[in-house]
Amino acid sequence: MAENNIINVAVHDLRKVADNFEIVLGNSHLRVTDPVQRVVDQLHQLYGRRTSKSHGKFSDDEDNYPTQRHLREYISADANNFGVLTEALMKTLAVNAGAKAAATGGHVFFAHFAREERHFLMVAIVNDTLGAALTRQHDVQDVTHLDVDGFRFAGRINITSWTNNEDRYIGFLKGKGNVAEYFQAFLGCVDSVQEKADTRNLVDALKSFANKRGLELEARNAFLAKAKEICDRAASKREELSFEALTNELVPDDPDSLRDYLADPDLMLNDRFIPNKAILNTLVRFKGRTEHWFIEFDRDAISAGEVTYDQDKQTLTLRNLPDELKEKLSGEYGDA
Repeated sequence: MAENNIINVAVHDLRKVADNFEIVLGNSHLRVTDPVQRVVDQLHQLYGRRTSKSHGKFSDDEDNYPTQRHLREYISADANNFGVLTEALMKTLAVNAGAKAAATGGHVFFAHFAREERHFLMVAIVNDTLGAALTRQHDVQDVTHLDVDGFRFAGRINITSWTNNEDRYIGFLKGKGNVAEYFQAFLGCVDSVQEKADTRNLVDALKSFANKRGLELEARNAFLAKAKEICDRAASKREELSFEALTNELVPDDPDSLRDYLADPDLMLNDRFIPNKAILNTLVRFKGRTEHWFIEFDRDAISAGEVTYDQDKQTLTLRNLPDELKEKLSGEYGDA
């Protein structure tokens, strides 16, 4: 069974002519054959593996960023006007590509699909590449095929999250430099890179990854402490954190495992942001408070046996109390 349940697929061309772009409309309602299914699945899988992504939501300015309006009209028509949607989006794409000198054209794939009861619209620009094939007569001849592995521009709108008014529902490949800005503008996406929120999401993802790896306590603590060290360097220098660099240093023996995990588009992690030091502390520090007390301790305290949590009784035991605290407590309870 295919991973993605394809509802509509279209492909058009964006061609660069001098300093402008022209649209060549192709097929707005491709039949979902095995090759089409394979291309869509592969594009989505490759998009998911790319770590350099940013996420956000639609701009409220629908006059200058009309993608949200076009998508709303498409959804309100029960997904029966995919041709109208994709032709309108092609016009928006051409306008935004024309504003960026380094922008390039290509075959523009639009796919509306569902997976795990959620609907998505994916857009990817794919170019041709030259290859070779062996004929039945054992001659070698040139063949042109889609360079699916080499696409640079792609975005995905989580339609379900958008209609549910969630905070982030658009993702796009960030790439290097600012050439991808035109694709972000085409999507009508407000880039929501917020240091605290992005750092918190990354911290949660790193903890979740450690859990899924089944790391023992000592190895888990070492993994999270190393992650904090790497992220702290970027925070101190006010430099953007690259997931590529993070995974290579944090898991040098198997960086792809962490890279693929962080790249999961469902996690909505932003690549290349400046980490927040206060949030990074939660990688190695626990704290909590009630109306009557406050406590904070490092993971090392658990490893050293100075802090023990009884999950069944939901109680915390502290050992090796400092002398000053013991004296105060002894004085308090000595009078009892």
